[in-house]
Amino acid sequence: MKRTEARNIGQIISDVLQREHLDVALDEHRASALWPEIVGNGINRYTIRRYVKDGVMTVHLSSASLANELMLNRASIIQRINEALGREIIHEIIFK
Repeated sequence: MKRTEARNIGQIISDVLQREHLDVALDEHRASALWPEIVGNGINRYTIRRYVKDGVMTVHLSSASLANELMLNRASIIQRINEALGREIIHEIIFK
């Protein structure tokens, strides 16, 4: 067995996630978890559920008028989520 340079555990985990293509799925879960922080508690109070699949975040809200208002600001929300993640994961948000 060949000896290699010592690496920290964080780098090893990151390499394994990338090799197994799990880094995007992990970031999608992180994007969903960031929702309350990005929109604030006032809007999050009306959020019934949210999930991300293939770069599309779907947010179910209990208020149709709030969904319409958020639709107007969706580009800004997408940008803030992606900035928090450090890379572009979310391409679209659907409000229901």
